[in-house]
Amino acid sequence: MLYPNNSVDKLGFTEVKELIKTHCLSIMGQQMVDRIQVMSNYDQIRKFLSQAQEFKNILQNDSPLPIHHFFDIKSLANKARLEGAFLTEEEFFQIQASLTTVFAVISYFNEREGRYPDLEALFEHLPIERTILKQIDRVIDQKGKIRPNASAELMEITSGIARAEQEARRKIDQIFKNATSNGWTADGSLTVRDGRLCIPLLAENKRKLKGFIHDESASGQTVYMEPDEVFSLNNKIRDLEFERRREIVKILTALTDELRPHTPLLLSYHSLLTKLDFVRAKALFAIDIEAQMPVLHNDARIKLVNARHPLLFLSFKKEHKTVVPLNVQIDEQDRIIVVSGPNAGGKSVCMKTVGLLQMMVQAGLLIPAHETSEAGVFKQLFVDIGDDQSIESDLSTYSAHLSKMKHFVEQANGKTLILIDEFGTGTDPQFGGPIAEAVLESLNHKKVKGMVTTHYSNLKIFASNTAGLQNASMLFDNKEMRPLYMLEVGKPGSSYAFEIAQKIGLPKEVLSLAKNKIGDSQKKVDTLLIDLEREKNELYLARVQLEKQQRRANELLRENEKQKAYYEENKRTLVSEAKQEAKNIILNANKLVENTISEIKSSNADKEKTRELREKLNNEVKKNTVKPIAPKPTAEELKVGDWVKLNDSDTTGVIMEIARDNLIIAIGDLRTVAKKNRVQKVSKKEVPKEVRRSYSGDTGSLANFSPEIDVRGKRGEEALYEIEKYLDKAIMMGFGNLKIIHGKGDGILRKLIRDYLRKYSEVDRMEDEHADRGGDGITYVYLK
Repeated sequence: MLYPNNSVDKLGFTEVKELIKTHCLSIMGQQMVDRIQVMSNYDQIRKFLSQAQEFKNILQNDSPLPIHHFFDIKSLANKARLEGAFLTEEEFFQIQASLTTVFAVISYFNEREGRYPDLEALFEHLPIERTILKQIDRVIDQKGKIRPNASAELMEITSGIARAEQEARRKIDQIFKNATSNGWTADGSLTVRDGRLCIPLLAENKRKLKGFIHDESASGQTVYMEPDEVFSLNNKIRDLEFERRREIVKILTALTDELRPHTPLLLSYHSLLTKLDFVRAKALFAIDIEAQMPVLHNDARIKLVNARHPLLFLSFKKEHKTVVPLNVQIDEQDRIIVVSGPNAGGKSVCMKTVGLLQMMVQAGLLIPAHETSEAGVFKQLFVDIGDDQSIESDLSTYSAHLSKMKHFVEQANGKTLILIDEFGTGTDPQFGGPIAEAVLESLNHKKVKGMVTTHYSNLKIFASNTAGLQNASMLFDNKEMRPLYMLEVGKPGSSYAFEIAQKIGLPKEVLSLAKNKIGDSQKKVDTLLIDLEREKNELYLARVQLEKQQRRANELLRENEKQKAYYEENKRTLVSEAKQEAKNIILNANKLVENTISEIKSSNADKEKTRELREKLNNEVKKNTVKPIAPKPTAEELKVGDWVKLNDSDTTGVIMEIARDNLIIAIGDLRTVAKKNRVQKVSKKEVPKEVRRSYSGDTGSLANFSPEIDVRGKRGEEALYEIEKYLDKAIMMGFGNLKIIHGKGDGILRKLIRDYLRKYSEVDRMEDEHADRGGDGITYVYLK
């Protein structure tokens, strides 16, 4: 599947395996890591990926898995199989600890049944034989020592040893005390010689006691004697200890005989522990490199979103740097990506990232890319990276490349992933270019997928005009003359050979001579690529600005539509109420007039009565006449910072500025002007908490606004959007300078922010922070 065999070394997969091994708890787990291979079976790959993802989820989000002991119980089971053999106390303790771990793990997953299905499959149908553990527990204690009551004979022997030791100690203490009182002993206390407890005697007194002399001091003035009475007791103890050892061997042999029928099950438990150690190591490595499980497909495709090279990521992590993420897609439409660009611009790293991550996926390892990334399954992986010059085979660099190209063309198919670095180099470009183009055309005809890097213009042109091929370039800052390590798909890149040579300091006359020697067509192509790069960057910044303005316009439009709908609803309600009130007034007025006329008639037009009725009629008319609502005289009370409500709506805002009879009011992110007589002051308590909270950072006092913003870790477009909102507030509140923390990194975000701020007429100048306080990782913006 892999060609050549050293592809795993070329792409860094061997280093990845070594890093995974450091997380293993057992030699068996390490041996399993050594056996990791690139697979092509979809179901097997999916299972391995899912197991690693589930274990990663346990390590990050669940209670710790009770894994404490990993011993090689396979070798112990094989030893127990032999008739007449017996396991030692230590070996039974290892089996005991391992079985305890196995049963605890199974219990852990049983409590979470269905949550980790692929990990549960590791011990599916595996019987739990607790009798093995009970048999061992009956003989071996939790410290790995044989229990004194493992058998009646052992208990009796152990008791006899204890009694004899107690008697020997009592006896020697008595003799030592008498010898000391007689002045026979040397300075010191009882001591051990040759495993025997002895009395230190002065040499001249050694014949005053009967016993066996085990040793003497260097000066010869002190001898170490074991008294005769104690000597016989110690011999008895030694005999009892031999008996105890024989009884222990007998017990262990019997226990091994009981264990022997269960050796196949022990081997199954061993396999489970090894697999758990293996999957755990993969999950821990995934956490180290911030890896995720991609969406897996059963066809040949690749879609990497924010992918990073794992080895480069770990290296940069130690140096507190960040890796520029890679975004690339290889599918039926864009089968082969032809990457061009300057030297040291990251082309090879880009290609190796694609190859290594695909290799990791097909080996069942999680990859450092966003979870929306997609990976397919390739049946073959062909790699041509580096110089394979061979003295033994008499192959030059170019011959070695051609040998690989021959294999690629003959063996590759639609399920093959090819990775070719510096395609076509190693010979005269006049001939190497056409040969490389012919190989590329043949591979494309076979629907092969992959990525190649090149400097050849004919390959860039061929990729532009051929279906299935797609140009891509590594971005280059042609102002600062440095690579950006970002892949841009869709157009070829310039090699920037003359620009880089000029920056290095190659003499101008040499550069002029070189430019005259290249053809006009090549010079135009390279100049065109550089101009396209510059225009692309300008278009990108313009698009970012336009998208931000569009978002802001959409927000204002939504707010306007909301206000309009609110006003229309209020208008309909007020008109309806006014009509109903007018109708009621007319009805009441008609009744009043009719009643008045009727009473005048009934009183035969008496003058006094008529006058009273007319006064009553006038009073009723005045009482039912609708009077206009006069605005509250709040003008003299209003001041900056007061909460007010518009008379014709329930909209609430904060006064930002007062200009004669006009008020500038902040309503969310909007600013509006209203007359003083169109608003009424409201207390802060009447304003809902969520409304007050939304104004706390935007429209409150200066104390609520900090002239500092941190955009580290944000993408360029997101950072510019935050800075735009932040700058608007600062200008509105009259701040003189601002502090933007963007970090150092590769300087991409710093340049993007500064180029963007130069377009603001309110910005006077920009400066770096002092070197001791952050240097070019912080930008100070001074406003006019």
